[in-house]
Amino acid sequence: MLKRLSLRTRLVLGVLAVATVGLLVADVATYTSLRSFLFDRVDSTLNDDHRAVESYLRAAANSPDGLTTLPTLEPGLYAQIRGSDGRVLGTFPTRGFPGHAPLSPPKLPTTIRFPAQAQAGHGPDRARYFTTGSQLGDTRYRVRASLDPGSNAVLIVATTLRDVDSTLQRLFWIMLLVTLVVLAAIVGLGLWIVRLGLRPLEQIGRTADAITAGDLSRRVEPATSSTEVGRLGLALNAMLGRIEESDRRLRRFVADASHELRTPLAAVRAYAELFGRGADRRPDDLARAMTGISRESERMSVIVEDLLLLARLDEGRPLERDPVDVAEVVREAVETARAVEPGRPIELTTQPAVVLGDHERLRQIVDNLLGNVRAHTPAGTSARVAVATDDGMARIEVEDFGEGIDPDQLERVFERFFRTDSSRSRASGGVGLGLSIVAAVAEAHGGSAAARSQPGGGSTFVISLPLAPSTPA
Repeated sequence: MLKRLSLRTRLVLGVLAVATVGLLVADVATYTSLRSFLFDRVDSTLNDDHRAVESYLRAAANSPDGLTTLPTLEPGLYAQIRGSDGRVLGTFPTRGFPGHAPLSPPKLPTTIRFPAQAQAGHGPDRARYFTTGSQLGDTRYRVRASLDPGSNAVLIVATTLRDVDSTLQRLFWIMLLVTLVVLAAIVGLGLWIVRLGLRPLEQIGRTADAITAGDLSRRVEPATSSTEVGRLGLALNAMLGRIEESDRRLRRFVADASHELRTPLAAVRAYAELFGRGADRRPDDLARAMTGISRESERMSVIVEDLLLLARLDEGRPLERDPVDVAEVVREAVETARAVEPGRPIELTTQPAVVLGDHERLRQIVDNLLGNVRAHTPAGTSARVAVATDDGMARIEVEDFGEGIDPDQLERVFERFFRTDSSRSRASGGVGLGLSIVAAVAEAHGGSAAARSQPGGGSTFVISLPLAPSTPA
């Protein structure tokens, strides 16, 4: 049931429930404490009345007229004396208050029992206090019954509780009225405070609706770290910033992928049209068309395979986890690079380093880095490749001595489809996925990829991979 209510209603109901319980406990404690205090005061008054009645009885015992000479009791006071056998020896009726009708006498029990020790004259329990109603039910009485240890006569003194009941009844209605007023004030104040406190959440809701409608530029305001809602706003703004950046990168990724695939597709379609215009009957044109279609299809296959590899790495699909000698992988890649471009001197220095990983993907890292050197440095420019270990990590460094990378481009070199030249010509390299694959494969192995460069001073790419547990650093 509560789950169907709004947060505002649940908060107000919770505050109201706590306040109600607290006020009821305070009211009960106050009422009980005052009632006990008033009854104690009445009992103390009854003790004084008891001594007064005893003096009346002693005076009557010495009087020749006996009990008939006792004076009239105070208004609201009732007295009765019983013998040891329970027979009523004398009753002094209640006199009414001035201006009020006489009160009916108390409804007393026929037998009043006392502890055996009190009847034998031992122990302090020779008096009993209890409350009873009147015979007509118009009032209540507080009764004190005491036992005379010598004669076992019982003296009963009772006084009306009209003032006590009136006081308690007035207190009850006052507490009830005050409690209702306080609860009403709490509800009103709670609604105002909750509405004020939830206003930022309502703003967040409106912002979320705008974002759902497609406006990713909206932000939660105000967002400060001083309140819980403000910190939520900061977190949402940070999340929205990442979402907007991811959306921007996705759009650029799709646009770049479409652009890269459109070029070979256009070439394939052109060769197909050439074939349809009679190239099949001309051997030279047929061979050129088939070669072009094969070349562009292979180019598209490379792009698609790179995209699929990045997609698998993004999904967190596990790679092979076998012991791999990084130095051996690097030596194989350098030998291949020297064979592909014999005129480029490549310096190689290695240290033993074994990691747990996928041999083919680690080889792809080094091949891509060396391919990046061939694509972005003039022919014959030297390069340096090194493998070292440091602080539990294997580090692969590939350094070239070309023109370097501008600082504003350096931090984006591992982005997908990013190329340092703004043109889409393949003369300066591939489609911009090589370094993205390098970074993704390194992260999939628990490592990282970094780059440093100075314009005119060459570039250095550093791949860090955790060493296998049994390999000393």
